[in-house]
This record gives sequence, structure tokens and C-alpha cells, in this order.
Amino acid sequence: MSASTKRVRVTYEGELALVTLTRPEQHNGMDFAMLDAVLDAQRQLRKRRDIRAILLRGEGPSFCAGLDFKSVTREPLGAALRLPQLLAPWRNSFQQWSLGWRDLGAPVIAAIHGNCFGAGLQLALGADVRFATPDARLSVMEAKWGLVPDMGGAVLMRELIRVDVAKELTMTGRIVSGSQAHELGLVTHVVEDPEAEARTLAAELATRSPDSVAASKFLLHDAWGQGGEAVAAAERRWQRALIGFSNFRASLKRNQGTDTPFTPRSVRR
Repeated sequence: MSASTKRVRVTYEGELALVTLTRPEQHNGMDFAMLDAVLDAQRQLRKRRDIRAILLRGEGPSFCAGLDFKSVTREPLGAALRLPQLLAPWRNSFQQWSLGWRDLGAPVIAAIHGNCFGAGLQLALGADVRFATPDARLSVMEAKWGLVPDMGGAVLMRELIRVDVAKELTMTGRIVSGSQAHELGLVTHVVEDPEAEARTLAAELATRSPDSVAASKFLLHDAWGQGGEAVAAAERRWQRALIGFSNFRASLKRNQGTDTPFTPRSVRR
């Protein structure tokens, strides 16, 4: 099964969903059509309780080289219609580009290669785990255009790196390698073949209760940056969603050596 647009292709391999940016000739530079296609992919996957993991990747030489300014400036009407979102007191479509992946119960794994700049980096940061090649090139590129990251980057960086490091990367727009990004905490693993490693992790995650995986994801999102009592409350909330239900019972039986199947995920935001 697959669903495609001119910018994003969503395909399924059993319980694994593959979301591929399909603008290779532009290093998967983001234009408005790609932004809309990514949000459509998120909406599609939010309905799929059977999906156990999502692999986020880019076709061609790069993961995503960031906002395609030339393309966007050729659409003044589209830009004018979207700019008022910056005034709204809620999450806008630009922020949904990255933060929307956090609302999905299935873990999202990004496979990074080539350029991963600006909007592309923020997209990758929205994943739960990031694999990158040693020679991948990552940058909070907005400083080059006299801007700040406004597609969820500030929310996501604070969970991964020290504030002084985030300031330096944001204010300079410096490009770092995949290996340097790993040292800083921007990527989880540095490997020669990010997609192969992502698939291996997806297969490992598929051996665990889908409800437990989803609740773990949501719990840790809730926990980071909050006070102790709020975190304790989050622990209680997500544990209540698991204990006694079907996939909890299946996990107990699997630990006893039986090949009990899991049921589709029931945990959600």
C-alpha cells in the first residue's frame, strides 16, 4: 500500500510505515507543497493503530536541505495567507511539521544523510530517535536568513542539548557533521547506513507492547522540563492506561515463553 504526492510518499511494509521526502533534485528543500504533504502524512498515520514504527527519510542526496526560499518567494499569495499563523496563540502548521510526530503513538525514527538544514533539522528533531551518517551536514540554518528557528526547533533542542550549545548553533548557523552532532546530542547514533539501523530498531520495538511503547513516548515527552510533581502525575496517568489491559497481559504471557500476539495500539494522546 502507498499514498503519494509530488513531495512525500507514504508506504507500508507490514507494521512499518515509511515516510519519504520525494524532491531529490532540490535536496528535499521544503516548499509549501511539501509542508502540506508532511502534515497530510501525519494525519494519515494518526489513524493507523496497527503501525508499530515510522521511518522518516529523504530521497536522493540529502535528508532535507531546509526551506526552499526561491520556491516560497515565487508564491507570494501562499506566503501571505500563512504568515498570520505566526500571530495565533496555538501551534501553527509550520510547528506541526516537526511537533506533529510527537502526537503519534508509533515511534518515529529519522534516517539522516547529506544535508539536514533549518526546517530539515527541525523535522529530524521531531523524531524519537535519529540515526545519521558521520558525514551528514546539520545546521540550525535560520541565522543565514536573519531568522530564528520557528518550526518547533526551540521546543525540541531544549530536550537534547545544553542551552549554551543551542545558542551558539542558532546564532551562528554553523554546519556540523553527523559525528559532531552526535557529540552535541542532536543525533542519537552515528552509523554508515542509517536506514538499515533504523529498520533494525523498528524490528526490536515491534517485539514490545505497542501500548507500552506509545505510553513510554508520551510519558517522557510529558516528563522533560516539568517539575517533579507533574512528572509523577504523568507517570500515574500513563501507567493507568496500561495495567490490566490486553497488551499488558500479552507482555506477561510473552515473558512466560508463549508467543502471544499483541493487539492494535489503544494508547493515544
